[in-house]
Amino acid sequence: MPLSKPKSREHLHTRSISYQGFKRDDGLWDIEGHLIDIKTYSIDNSWRNKILSGEPIHEMLIRVTIDENFLIKDIEASTENSPFEICPNITPNYKSLIGIVMGAGWRQKIRQKVGGVAGCTHITELLFPMATVAIQTMGPFKANANKNRIALTDESNSKRPFVLNTCHAWSTDSIVVKEHEPDFYTGDDAKN
Repeated sequence: MPLSKPKSREHLHTRSISYQGFKRDDGLWDIEGHLIDIKTYSIDNSWRNKILSGEPIHEMLIRVTIDENFLIKDIEASTENSPFEICPNITPNYKSLIGIVMGAGWRQKIRQKVGGVAGCTHITELLFPMATVAIQTMGPFKANANKNRIALTDESNSKRPFVLNTCHAWSTDSIVVKEHEPDFYTGDDAKN
């Protein structure tokens, strides 16, 4: 269902964020994020003189390379456009995330390593959803590639799927879990 019709208004700002996931030939995975902020009006800027309407005031990119266990093997950050000359100087700090696993406590680990003055607000914000993008990149691809090779066994059925209770649809008492993960279904009509 679309949003309701808005009141009369003037468009001032657009932030575009995109993510892409890649399987590398060497067995690793790349997850990339790209952020662009654009104003619909020109603004004066002491470093760039003037940032014209439609030109990026912010443009940041990040690539995180992970292994099958979501362990960060490499990371690269880039500031293509910024309002201050010193903004790109912080990008090497993101290497401090190498060796961290995208998993439980992901956001907290990011804040500890590159939060506040140890990082760039925009690049750091790009990192938060990357674990989800990594899961969306790797999980369905691996499941699809292995669907004809893996026989479901008692052992594979007893492993609790990580998506359970992460949202409304994956609540253990939902119809989605009842259909796709019946062994973990806890609704009123669950088999005891």
